[in-house]
Amino acid sequence: MKKKQIFEEFETLGEKLGLRIIKGKGDFKGGICRINNKEVIVINNLKPLEHRLKVLAISFLEYNLDRIYIVPYLRAFIEQFRHLDAKV
Repeated sequence: MKKKQIFEEFETLGEKLGLRIIKGKGDFKGGICRINNKEVIVINNLKPLEHRLKVLAISFLEYNLDRIYIVPYLRAFIEQFRHLDAKV
């Protein structure tokens, strides 16, 4: 699966969970944050796509994904970050 397709699958997963993924530019790494008492995932469009995918994977690890259908490749992509001391 291509990186762009993985990104699109993350967006679909966010919709399933009712999470908004906000794309921004600036001097930040990205991750989960609260805006107006709602959790969102913020990603930095200035970072390489690989970094953005890593931020998304680590962010989604914070949620219970067991009862949600996720394409197998995306689930495996997310799980590869579970056992790492993954600092973004």
